[in-house]
Amino acid sequence: MDGRKLEDYRDIVGDKVIATLFKESTPLRGKRILNVNSTFTGGGVAEMLWTTVPLMNDLGLEYGWRVIHGTPEFFPITKKWHNALQGENVIIDDHEKEIYTGINELFSRFTHIKHDVMIVHDPQPLPLISFYPKRQPWIWRCHIDLSEPNKEAWDYIKKFILRYDNTVFSVDKFAQSDLPNDKALIAPAIDPMSIKNMEMDRSRQEEILKENGIDTDRCLLSQVSRFDKWKDPKGVLEVFKKVKKSIDAQLVLLGAPATDDPEGQEIFQDLQKEIQGVEDVHIINKQSELLVNAVQSQSNVIIQKSLREGFGLTVTEALWKGTPVVASDVGGIPLQVIDGETGYLCQPTNYDEFAERIVKIVEDQSLGKKLGQNGKDHVRNNFLITRLMLEWIQQIKATLRSTKVGTI
Repeated sequence: MDGRKLEDYRDIVGDKVIATLFKESTPLRGKRILNVNSTFTGGGVAEMLWTTVPLMNDLGLEYGWRVIHGTPEFFPITKKWHNALQGENVIIDDHEKEIYTGINELFSRFTHIKHDVMIVHDPQPLPLISFYPKRQPWIWRCHIDLSEPNKEAWDYIKKFILRYDNTVFSVDKFAQSDLPNDKALIAPAIDPMSIKNMEMDRSRQEEILKENGIDTDRCLLSQVSRFDKWKDPKGVLEVFKKVKKSIDAQLVLLGAPATDDPEGQEIFQDLQKEIQGVEDVHIINKQSELLVNAVQSQSNVIIQKSLREGFGLTVTEALWKGTPVVASDVGGIPLQVIDGETGYLCQPTNYDEFAERIVKIVEDQSLGKKLGQNGKDHVRNNFLITRLMLEWIQQIKATLRSTKVGTI
């Protein structure tokens, strides 16, 4: 963040937005709010916290962030929970459940909580609430696609959620109807001033691409996502093969490792075998916000071929850079990609439709420019970090009022 303040965002969001944030947050000055998730780096949750925590403190809140510490056994198990809640038919045995809850209990022993509000992100630290005397309201923020969860996994996880005062989801269809908890919707957002999303000179973008072996003189198609089965990188390869029959292009699959996603390295290595014999494919697994910026900015089309998707902040990032997107019609993507206006939506398994849309954009530069400009405007109006902060401020105030805690 480099000591950035909310005032630094004035030129992007306008004075009224900044003034509203200071006014709306006044009743929360001095309130202690703690976020708990499972990783400091990798993935949208960590990225949003990296921005919102210091900016919330700039507003006068005591807004904190802690990361649950897991053993080598813990994160493979929580990845299974993640997959099961997104609909995969996996079995989590009693021993794995004991490790899952045991790590949360251990974390509670050396993590003192004396805060006014707790915000717990995703399944990894969900059971924490069971190991503290409940003296404050707790909010569970679910970032994953819960539209069709594995029933057995959902029944087990739900017993922890019932202890929470509020639940927050990205999309209304993720909020399961059998949850009696109060529910709210808060869409994720990007930081337009982060290294990943800031404006960068074209010459610098091209320099970064060349450093990573990417040809800056040819059509570039990219998918920027974790190496995850739900992002369907193998499906992207199949789409690319179809695209190559019509146009000369190269493909970049760019991901970064995350400490709470042990499957990522396996999928990355599997993909390296998969591309043997396929020309013009670059698979890159590294943490580099500059590279993400350059790839998303320089691509002719960004692909997001997810099978399940909580929201898809990589789509938001691409749209913010004025790059047209062809993406799956799943999860929170349709909130961002308005078909035919800010990009194109396709059915995840329809490779031909994906390929046709991509070729159409590449061959019609005016169309690509129009979609890109519409996408950037859409993100400016709906998916910047200041909007996310305002909705969280409103949610925290509403939670304190409804639980009759404090003087809100």
